[in-house]
Amino acid sequence: MDSLLIYGSYGYTGRLIAREAVARGGSPVVAGRDGRAVAEQSDELGVEGRTFDLESGDPAAHLGSFDAVLNCAGPFVDTAEALVSACLETNTDYLDITGEFSVFECLRQRDAPARDAGCTLLPGVGFDVVPSDCLAAVLAEQLPEADELRLGIKGASGLSRGTAKTLVEHLGNGGVVRRNGRLIRVPTAFRTREIDFGDGPEHAVTIPWGDVVTAAHTTGIESIEVYAAAPSWATRGLSAVDSLGWLLERRRVEGLLKRLIDARLDGPDEQQLAAGSAVVWGEVTDTSTGRRARARLRTPNPYALTAESAVTAAERVLEGGKRIPAGFQTPASAFGSEFALELSGTERELVDAPTTSDGADRTAVEPER
Repeated sequence: MDSLLIYGSYGYTGRLIAREAVARGGSPVVAGRDGRAVAEQSDELGVEGRTFDLESGDPAAHLGSFDAVLNCAGPFVDTAEALVSACLETNTDYLDITGEFSVFECLRQRDAPARDAGCTLLPGVGFDVVPSDCLAAVLAEQLPEADELRLGIKGASGLSRGTAKTLVEHLGNGGVVRRNGRLIRVPTAFRTREIDFGDGPEHAVTIPWGDVVTAAHTTGIESIEVYAAAPSWATRGLSAVDSLGWLLERRRVEGLLKRLIDARLDGPDEQQLAAGSAVVWGEVTDTSTGRRARARLRTPNPYALTAESAVTAAERVLEGGKRIPAGFQTPASAFGSEFALELSGTERELVDAPTTSDGADRTAVEPER
């Protein structure tokens, strides 16, 4: 991985990824806008470091000698576009670990220019969205006629500083679902349902997860909702966030929240990384016949999975003779539906083979409201 540049490498997740890459024998170049942090990390890992700012600098001037860039600098709405433009200019493949649906949609719309430049755009090579994208692909293979997809996420790990800041950026902006090929803005937690993540039905609410864009590209299914497990009382609190949007949009309040995050958060410690886990649930439905299929995918701690999946994805993009197609790609469209199962500690369970709604496991999903 000597021809890989990791941008934003000194953040919590970036550090995990850079260490994983070096542990595999690679020598990636670490980079970011904080010169001191880059220097400390490059000395620690014994690799080259580069300092440049995406806004005031010329990113393309730093990318010409690299075959791929892995962007770990969030919020990605602030970094992805500048790096992608530089990658298209230098014919450098682009990867990132975003989960922001707006970033996925922006990159999807740059598919044609990327194809013309012979450049691969592969966002979401971390927990967002490798497990859910691969699970969606498997379910679509089980029921090719499906025209609706619902996904659910349950995890219990701490947040990194970057993830928390991304959440602050989006507070008060509501949610999003996909309906008949269109992204539709909806209120926060606008819909709830019961989902069986493996221990019986649990309350879940809609969230603006990146699969509303990526799963449509991977499966061709054009009606998609994504849910997250949450206590029933949390639904009321999440709904109230929309009414505070006017306050959260104020720069002073947003800045205060981000300073608190800087002071109090880094990310899960080593014990949490080793012990944490998550479950991704999925269901596809053919609404014309009522047939549906469900499956679950169990994963390690999302940050631990991200470190492994991001480095593995970068390795495959860099492999000679096995280059993935140019243009916008998702993890499953690039590497296949089994990619998630190649990562440590992941297990998949097919809950229901394709069956009619009358014959389905009624304990797995209760009616949504």
